[in-house]
Formats: sequence, C-alpha cells, structure tokens
Amino acid sequence: MLVLLPPSEGKSPARRGAALDLEGLSFPGLTATRERVLDALVDLARTRPDRAREVLGLSERQMDEVVRDAGLLTEPTAPAGRVYTGVVYESLDLASLDAAAKRRATRSIVVQSALFGAVRLTDRIPAYRLSGDSVIPSLGSLAAVWRDPLATAMTEAAGRGLVIDLRSGVYANLWKPTGAVADRTVAVRVLQEMPDGSRKVVSHFNKATKGRLLRQWLVDGADPRSLDELADACEKAGVVAEPGPRPKPGRPMTLDVVVSDL
Repeated sequence: MLVLLPPSEGKSPARRGAALDLEGLSFPGLTATRERVLDALVDLARTRPDRAREVLGLSERQMDEVVRDAGLLTEPTAPAGRVYTGVVYESLDLASLDAAAKRRATRSIVVQSALFGAVRLTDRIPAYRLSGDSVIPSLGSLAAVWRDPLATAMTEAAGRGLVIDLRSGVYANLWKPTGAVADRTVAVRVLQEMPDGSRKVVSHFNKATKGRLLRQWLVDGADPRSLDELADACEKAGVVAEPGPRPKPGRPMTLDVVVSDL
C-alpha cells in the first residue's frame, strides 16, 4: 500500500546536520521542479522579506520563519519523519514504533510537500515554511507547478497496490490520482459523531484519528488491497468505517471513519 500524508505547518528544525542535498531525496524526477520552487522561495525571503511574510501568511512576530526560508540552502537537515510535527505526527509517534513497523512506515508513507513535491520519511530536509496554497509571485500557484511532475512520480510510486489518501484538501490539490491509479485510491474522511447524532469534520479529530489509524496499521502489518479490506483494518483499530458509494471509473473511492471522541 501507499499512504499519502500531508506535511505539518509546524516543523522541528534540526540542530545540526548536513545541508540540503536535492540529489539525495527520493523521487529524483522531481529534482528540477524542487530547484525551481526552492530558488524562488529563498530569493523571495532574502530580497523581499515583508512580501514573503505576506505570501506565507505569517504575522510580524513570525519573521523568524522568513529568515529560516532565506537560509534553506545552508540550514541543517534531518529525516522528514522528525522534521514534520503536528497532530498527525504526534498521534503516529514514529519514534516509538518497533523496528518492523518503522520499516513498513519507510516503505509505505509518502508526505506531500509544497516545497519538495513528495518525500519519504527518511529523506533529509530542513525545516521550512511554505503551504500548499501559497502563491510565490515568480512561480504562481504551487498546484499548477507540481501537477505534471507529481503525476509521473506518484503514479510510479503507487505501483499496483492500494493508495490510501490521508491528505488535507490543500495537499490533495498538488496531485490528483487519475485513471487506473484513481480506481484503487481511497480518500479517507474522519467525521465526529455529535451527541445529537449529527456528524461533522473537526480538524483536531480528523488529524489525530488519521495518525492513530496509520500507526495501528503499521503495528498490525496491515496491507489492505481493497476498499473493503481497508474498512476492515479500520474496524480492527476500533473505529466505525463506512465505505462510500462506488464512484465512476477514474475517480477515487471514499471511506468515512466515524468517531465520537479521541
């Protein structure tokens, strides 16, 4: 299986380590686009810091994020699994997984990134600030920049197995599965069931539940090959899972995970 995760807005900067080596990252077909986005972001942060702050949606108190982006070419790096923090990654808690589960995570998880397109958990990256919906003036929409390069890279990464999409909407826009890959892609949505029986998407529940589910799949050695098998893996992890209607060919399947509390 291939599991797609969003990055996190919050990141843990490496205290020491080698500088970024784009050639050393997974998905070498993305290198040229990575260089374009990286150069544009660094140049904006260096030469127009106030404009960079606006583009990145930061307050004046967060100018240190702009300073960090300006130095991305020399900032120390760490494995992406340690750089990305936030609710999904806290719930996943990679560091506490046993060796076998960590190997499964390394093989199966891909993080969609506005700066790097896609990375594996072991890829060494610096902490950075750039969201999937940011528009760098010299580049335009990042979704448009990444669309074609990711179409090739992610289709190859998907292989013939099930693709489990745990991304948020912003990062789902960077790559949308099509054709045969879409036919075996499942987009997972987490809904909180309220006391009155209604259901709604709540950000914290959504992120925490996705992290917990993924952790359990890795611990269990789950390798679902179909929508129904994924629903079973969710039920085994202790949540209600409801497959959506069968979509038209070339459209991803959906799975609603229903929770009442964390």
